[in-house]
Amino acid sequence: MEGNAGCRRVAPARGISPGTTRTSAVFLLGIALLGCRQSPREPVTLRYTYSWNEDRPKARALLQQFTEETGIRVKSIPIPEATREYIDLARKLLEDGSGSGADLVNIDLIWSPILEPYLLDLRPYLAAEIPLLEPELLTSYTVNGKLVAVPFNVPLGGLEYRTDLLREYGYDHPPKTWNELESMAERIQTGERAKGAKDFWGYVWQGNDGEALACNALEWQATAGGGRIIEADRTISVNNPAAIRAWQRAKRWIGWISPPSVVAYREVDSMLVFDSGRAAFNRNWLLTPMTRSGQARQIGWRSSLPVVKTGFSRIPAGAEGSAGTLGGTGTAVSLHSTHRQEAIALLRFQLRALMQATEKGSVSGGPVQAEFSDPPSISDPRASPVASNQRASIVARPSVVTGSSYKQVSRAYIDAVHLVLTGKRRAPEAAAELEKQLIEITGFGAGPPKMPDKMGR
Repeated sequence: MEGNAGCRRVAPARGISPGTTRTSAVFLLGIALLGCRQSPREPVTLRYTYSWNEDRPKARALLQQFTEETGIRVKSIPIPEATREYIDLARKLLEDGSGSGADLVNIDLIWSPILEPYLLDLRPYLAAEIPLLEPELLTSYTVNGKLVAVPFNVPLGGLEYRTDLLREYGYDHPPKTWNELESMAERIQTGERAKGAKDFWGYVWQGNDGEALACNALEWQATAGGGRIIEADRTISVNNPAAIRAWQRAKRWIGWISPPSVVAYREVDSMLVFDSGRAAFNRNWLLTPMTRSGQARQIGWRSSLPVVKTGFSRIPAGAEGSAGTLGGTGTAVSLHSTHRQEAIALLRFQLRALMQATEKGSVSGGPVQAEFSDPPSISDPRASPVASNQRASIVARPSVVTGSSYKQVSRAYIDAVHLVLTGKRRAPEAAAELEKQLIEITGFGAGPPKMPDKMGR
């Protein structure tokens, strides 16, 4: 019964005694009145975690628009900034089948294999939207044939630089190789210090013993031809001359063109140094388009220098060309969600909003419009090589190939590199010990580095 349409006079049934009739009438009348007094269904509220570095004002506005159009509410679940703390919280929320867990979770692409058992396969639900996305972006979110998340934030490792200082010192392009970076950083640093900026540095990056260091070190190693930690064929490639030389090169930067404290820098630390005008170059992230029609853009959740002073380019090249680490987060739907259809509706709404903004050219480029010089690209990463006859690749951390062991693999790799950077262990010894640890963790065998393909796999 719905509304007053279900409220009718209840007549006594024929052939039943008066007493029974009276009792039955009262019972039936009670049911009728209950039907008349039913309250409207409570609106659905989705519980949703999203990444700490998302553009929060825009995200909130989009969620509000979704609620206005559908009546479905969205409640944000606070999450920690530290990646390793977040993975533990995400697993706990996804394991909760009581209805108080998460309906949707924002996950780093490296955690896809770990959280896969708790996540819905999105392919059957987003059949119309998935073909519009860059297929390369879906690889890190595909586990055992399941698409466990849809990427929304897709950054690639890149080099940020001071366009004004490059022009002042006579450079018409950012450094294309590590050798160029070193010479340009040293010259600009010397010149700026001669002007009185005693705390000015040529190059800042992330040397703290966290996941950002894994991204930096993977780029050093891959560009030198030292492999990608663990190759797609499950061979471990860390204990080789090229990887060792790459770590040694980074160690030489410290105290020369990079501050001694860089071994403690997180992303926010290097950004603050660069944004305050105290560095010429900074290893940073550059957002790449999710669709084929999009263009690269600046990270939108950070402050920056005025427009005339900021530029972005590829990671400098080594013997094997340039290689930028693939990063980013995607949104997944919990298998335990009691509001699966509503969660899928939110995913579809967000995807279509992003695609419409990309097609109209209205996707924000961040607080300023930066200069782009040969930026990395998902759709055609080799279209504009950074050095003659050298290819530019995109490297993915070995999360898919290592599955649930990635957390241990990453920790071992980060610790080994950090020991080299801090001078506590020589690079050859660290590489040999790391190889043994990775064999023990994964059960894989050691092998030579592989030539990078389009996605660096």
